[in-house]
Amino acid sequence: MTRPIGREFCNLLSNTTMKKFLVTLVAITGFTVVSFSQTKALQTARIKTPNVLCEECKKRLTTYLDRYDGIQYLNINFRKGEIQVKYLTDRIDIEQIKTAIANMGYDADDVTANEEAYKKLPKSCKKFEDGGGHPKPKPDPAQQPAQ
Repeated sequence: MTRPIGREFCNLLSNTTMKKFLVTLVAITGFTVVSFSQTKALQTARIKTPNVLCEECKKRLTTYLDRYDGIQYLNINFRKGEIQVKYLTDRIDIEQIKTAIANMGYDADDVTANEEAYKKLPKSCKKFEDGGGHPKPKPDPAQQPAQ
């Protein structure tokens, strides 16, 4: 008695296809697990930058800091004098970011501005007390004596 060849071939094909599918599924799952385990922590920090007070300062710093590998997000709020930065801890650390800001001529938390870089800043980006264009901070009306 002879069996039809078509049925055996379909069974063989479906078993082979199923094995390939399972092997592919296991491989994809393995690669996904490995890739997620290699992702390093994303750290968020706020850096006080008291002499970044205008749009030009913001543009200058953004252009410079975008070159650094590991900085994922940068928000410069020149009205508050603060930078929010998100960075990958395996590529750069907070001290390197502060040093980069200081090397541009701006104070960054406890790291003071590089004197040579500060001298090269345009007049509009210098501190008021150095003859710069930033406005002198207004005194708080609540703290002024009554007349």
